[in-house]
Amino acid sequence: MTPGSEAELAEAIAGANGPLCIQGGGSRGLAVEGDVLSTRGLSGVELYEPGALTLVVKAGTPVAEVETLLAAQNQQLAFEPMDHRGMLGTEGEPTIGGVIAANVSGPRRIQAGAARDHLLGVRFVDGSGQAVKNGGRVMKNVTGYDLVKLMCGAHGTLGVLTEVSLKVLPRAEASATVTVTGVDLPGAIRMMSAALGSPYDVTGAAYDADTYQVHVRVEGFQDSAAYRSAKLVELLSPSGLAEVREDAGVLWKGIRDVSAFDSRPGDIWRISVKPSDAADLAPRLEAEALQFDWGGGLIWALVPDGTDLRARINVPGHATLVRASQDTRARLGVFQPQPAPLAAISAGLRSQFDPRSILNPGLMG
Repeated sequence: MTPGSEAELAEAIAGANGPLCIQGGGSRGLAVEGDVLSTRGLSGVELYEPGALTLVVKAGTPVAEVETLLAAQNQQLAFEPMDHRGMLGTEGEPTIGGVIAANVSGPRRIQAGAARDHLLGVRFVDGSGQAVKNGGRVMKNVTGYDLVKLMCGAHGTLGVLTEVSLKVLPRAEASATVTVTGVDLPGAIRMMSAALGSPYDVTGAAYDADTYQVHVRVEGFQDSAAYRSAKLVELLSPSGLAEVREDAGVLWKGIRDVSAFDSRPGDIWRISVKPSDAADLAPRLEAEALQFDWGGGLIWALVPDGTDLRARINVPGHATLVRASQDTRARLGVFQPQPAPLAAISAGLRSQFDPRSILNPGLMG
């Protein structure tokens, strides 16, 4: 089913006789049993006010279309959403609703915040077929219950997004990346922590364990980016060979999308921990390849098929199974099991928003 309006979507959900598999562009490969209900028919820009840094867009609108629209006004989605298609070997077309439903955020999250931090308002249809609106179209709107944040990251289990309102930001005039070569993981964590703790407004801090390279990015006006990158070279040079890359767009796209794992066999896990725990945890993972983002707080791990990586993690955090066979997903679960008190709260929320348990059932526990 591909409804063409919110009313048609509400009618489809209200009339459903069984579980529904909610999909945006189908690029993330997450699927549950049930009739496919796609939001791709809900596409188009409702409102764009560049001067107010505000965009209102239907949930099925392709991300590429949104980014093209913003680029024409020298603006951007500051949270830098990743594209999963290369890693997962999927096709489809990432949609803005899918990005928000999964809270997909890239390297700039450490400075600009996650997708949910740029979400101003939502419209969605809950599991009973009722259309709901929450939030607003301007940054000053803070009234009512904050269903906006609740829907971001719910993966369609509480409701099907039909419209999102976003805060957008100007694009930087210039970008400079300091790359330091020949650094081991403990040194990389210290180096990225030093860069993030500096006054130089770092917008990206990543480590490639295959090449032993640390990458630190600054953005802004041309003179400012040049000054800050030079200062970072001074700060980081004692730990290795540092160089400045004036334009490293392809590099950061690869970091954002974890492109180094694209053609390599095995399961892929996404692990969130405190950066200070990353160096001690990494050897326990026994991974075939590791990539680090967010100053070491986000770890991408490539492991042999069927590996239960959660059993090897003994520090606070959570691990999401991003790429694996259906059997492995069924056995291990995609998302980290929640502690009992939190699981009870989540179940209570789902019972309120989806009393018939038809929206992506079983996806998040």
